[in-house]
Amino acid sequence: MKFRSLATAAASLALVGSVAVASPAAAQETGPTLTDLLEAQGGGTDRDWYDFDILAAGVEVAGLSETLDDPNADLTVFLPNDRAFQALVVDLFGWKYWFRGEAAILDKVASLGADTLKNVILYHAVSGQIDSATALSVPRGTALTTLQGGDIKVFPKARFGTAILRDQDPNDFNPFLVRSKLDIQASNGIAHGISLVLRPTDL
Repeated sequence: MKFRSLATAAASLALVGSVAVASPAAAQETGPTLTDLLEAQGGGTDRDWYDFDILAAGVEVAGLSETLDDPNADLTVFLPNDRAFQALVVDLFGWKYWFRGEAAILDKVASLGADTLKNVILYHAVSGQIDSATALSVPRGTALTTLQGGDIKVFPKARFGTAILRDQDPNDFNPFLVRSKLDIQASNGIAHGISLVLRPTDL
């Protein structure tokens, strides 16, 4: 991976938890792109299951780095952490992966292929910037159309400072917004951490 503007990216990551959202024009003057934010996670795997190493690698395998690097983009991206990908791998390949490290999980994620990863990752992005305050105040069941083409439905849980995101798999748990990873501002969008991988189809 390339590592550009890591100091700036780290500073931007420090904005996690803030509900103040800069305008895209203002952010573009100083901030990193969504790709920069993911690249700041590092170029490999580690023992921290609650960052986004596997997603960062998946974006590169899927050929989506340029999409998230586009300075003219205006996106909201939901970021599954490494533990979320481990849960997906366990569901697809068996319980033994609960006892494997990040490197093994990344290998299984990569084995899904570039086309599948592209489909899944695009299902985590929508046009326009939606900050956490908005996500927690929309009507229950508000549908968001993703760049993949499918919908995600938002069910706010304002009392708990989070929202449930309902995907296209009715048989598994739905992810929720991770309160400590909200409103990560980039120059071309905003990102929120989520607890599980969104599924664009019934697995």
